[in-house]
Amino acid sequence: MLDQLKQKLGEEVEKLQHELNVTLPNEIRKAVELGDLRENSEYKAALERQQFVQARLGQLRQRLSKLSQIDLKEIPADKVGLGSKVVVKDQATGTKETYHLVFGDALEFDELHVTMASPIGRALLGKAVGEIAHLKLPTRVRKLEVVELITIHTAAPDDLT
Repeated sequence: MLDQLKQKLGEEVEKLQHELNVTLPNEIRKAVELGDLRENSEYKAALERQQFVQARLGQLRQRLSKLSQIDLKEIPADKVGLGSKVVVKDQATGTKETYHLVFGDALEFDELHVTMASPIGRALLGKAVGEIAHLKLPTRVRKLEVVELITIHTAAPDDLT
């Protein structure tokens, strides 16, 4: 999971680097050739895009740095942690729900993704199969029993998507 995320982010970095170093300088040069820069919308658009790309590259590099600091040995193999896919059963209603714990700054969230910093993520973090997570809501406390757990260690590549 981490390797695939690193690869995806690396590909985006490469694409943006190419845009920053090749595409945008060409666009800026062409816009400069058009003349008066004060009223040149192509020039202003290219500069704004350049600023956006630089900011995005900074975010991606910071995220890649954080990812490289993660030690998979520190993520428990038998409890809910980063990358875990968890099936819980609501003790009051008996309904089952599936959650996938992801980073808080994940680029793309699917419907079942929850961040580890969210209330549900914090309630589930560190729980093992059979344990009850207490999710405090404004009007009540939900009791969620962990009935199935696939951790980042035991997952096949398709299990955690």
